[in-house]
Amino acid sequence: MSAYSIHLGLNAVDATRYNGWGGELTACEFDAQDMASIARACGYRTTTLLTASATSAAVLGLLRQFAAALRGGDRLLLTFAGHGAQIRDLNGDEDDAADETIVLYDRMLIDDEIYAALCRFARGVQVVVVSDSCHSGTVLRLGPPAATAPGATPRSMPRALAQAVLRDHARAYARARAQTFGATIADPVCDGLLMSACKDSQLAMDGDRNGLFTGTLKRIWAGGSFAGSYADAVRASRALMPTYQSPGLMKVGSPATPIELGRLFA
Repeated sequence: MSAYSIHLGLNAVDATRYNGWGGELTACEFDAQDMASIARACGYRTTTLLTASATSAAVLGLLRQFAAALRGGDRLLLTFAGHGAQIRDLNGDEDDAADETIVLYDRMLIDDEIYAALCRFARGVQVVVVSDSCHSGTVLRLGPPAATAPGATPRSMPRALAQAVLRDHARAYARARAQTFGATIADPVCDGLLMSACKDSQLAMDGDRNGLFTGTLKRIWAGGSFAGSYADAVRASRALMPTYQSPGLMKVGSPATPIELGRLFA
């Protein structure tokens, strides 16, 4: 069995691609580095992309590379710390009429693109995604206003800005969406799992050293002493976190095993 991981942490984005918005955050690079340390301790071979290195081409290229190389029983862990956003759904596959995105350095990566990337993985490959970003509940595939802690910084790109970026960079996003057409007719056959920092309708909080979700996961992980499952970790994180940010767990693909019951990051 081979195990690889990709860790993305963006403390800013290229303002020229986001209509002058730089999206400055504090703790996302720390999150990526800390999650990479956990992965290495678990035997994963890690790749870390920070801020300007975390481009759409780099991320999609790595996913294509691993999809071609990994076989049943192999594992891929992908962690993301940065802004999330919501945009208007164009293909009718979202109950809330909104697509979720992760905000990479050069452009947003739409949930349909991530889903299409998962479709390339072989049956039996385990792919776990951990997303510490706003609106991340179904980021592998606008709710009510989200509450925040007083003085906290949310990892959210304003929806009006996201729609303006889509409009002003229409060709780039049209090309990106065109790549997903036909790729999601069938569901993925990999064993996929998403651990999300919050519901689609909620915001994920940044911090001085870690995001609220990543910091809570580190606390639960406790240097490797945690012997529980992914499901146990999400239940524990909900108990430790405020009600305005509720972590989630979502299975994707055709799991051959109850992946959510597997030991966290094992």
